[in-house]
Amino acid sequence: MSKPSFVEAIVGWFREGYPQGVPAQDYVPLLALLRRRLTDDEVAAVVAELISSGQVPVDSADIGTSITKVTDALPSEDDIDRVREHLPAGL
Repeated sequence: MSKPSFVEAIVGWFREGYPQGVPAQDYVPLLALLRRRLTDDEVAAVVAELISSGQVPVDSADIGTSITKVTDALPSEDDIDRVREHLPAGL
């Protein structure tokens, strides 16, 4: 099973920056940099869920709730903005 290219890029970044391994004190700051981002498919699923449920137009709280339902993870402001950009205008 092959790894997605973004995983390979992250692993390569870690190996380049920490050729001897990651020191324990650096785990938390590094993980904070690797914040989750919605995939394009997840954005589409959230948009479809909002439209099919009749929730359009929506506010940030509605979008965030739908993201949480689809991903089982808390949304970031960037994710909320990405979903908003894909919602049809004027609905």
